Amino acid sequence: MSGHSKWATTKHKKAVIDAKRGKLFAKLIKNIEVAARLGGGDPAGNPTLYDAIQKAKKSSVPNDNIDRAVKRGSGAEGGGAQYETLWYEAMAPGGVGVLIECLTDNRNRSASEVRVAVTRNGGSMADAGSVSRLYQRKGVIEVARDQEGRSVSEDDLLEATLEAGAEEVIDHGEGFTIQCEPNDLVEVRKAVQAAGLDYESAEVAMVPDYDNPVDADTAEKIERIIDALDDSDDVQNVYANYEGPAEQE
Repeated sequence: MSGHSKWATTKHKKAVIDAKRGKLFAKLIKNIEVAARLGGGDPAGNPTLYDAIQKAKKSSVPNDNIDRAVKRGSGAEGGGAQYETLWYEAMAPGGVGVLIECLTDNRNRSASEVRVAVTRNGGSMADAGSVSRLYQRKGVIEVARDQEGRSVSEDDLLEATLEAGAEEVIDHGEGFTIQCEPNDLVEVRKAVQAAGLDYESAEVAMVPDYDNPVDADTAEKIERIIDALDDSDDVQNVYANYEGPAEQE
């Protein structure tokens, strides 16, 4: 139950890019608003909101911003927008399928920004279903290897989470990715916490069935598309099923 997690490395890279551009806070706040609107403003009774808040806190979003987002989403405070989730599919160089998740209050703006980002950087929009069939919805929990002087092992995580529903624990060097069915995400996350371990993030994500190996030049072209998509405030997540060449030490 180990292997390479392209999802983990891509998401980490995205987080760094977003933070540098000052966009990460806005996207995390939007997630909190939507979670509070759909499931209520009490994190104890709304696991999706709980995980959205934890992710925001780990990214150093101020508590005041988080509290206001919860209030806007739950209706306790005015000013909340009515967001909807939209999915777009595209093909990048190297035959790589790209899934784009948007959270938006303006469909036309999102569609336009996504199309421009993809087509101006060497990609093409794809028919609905042609890319999404290559992915599965999974619960995904990221756990760092080093935790307060303790080095976590794959066996530690397996022992802690297998009975809770973990399907796979993937070692990607600096940490681990635990995958499970979406409905098991909360129980697996709780099992990690019960074992005295911290986690970086816990969310439902789209995980590819396989990664396309590409050369460095193609990987750079794909990353240009991802970067351009990240420039849109409406784009929440970008998934691409590729694996570039190993970085040289």
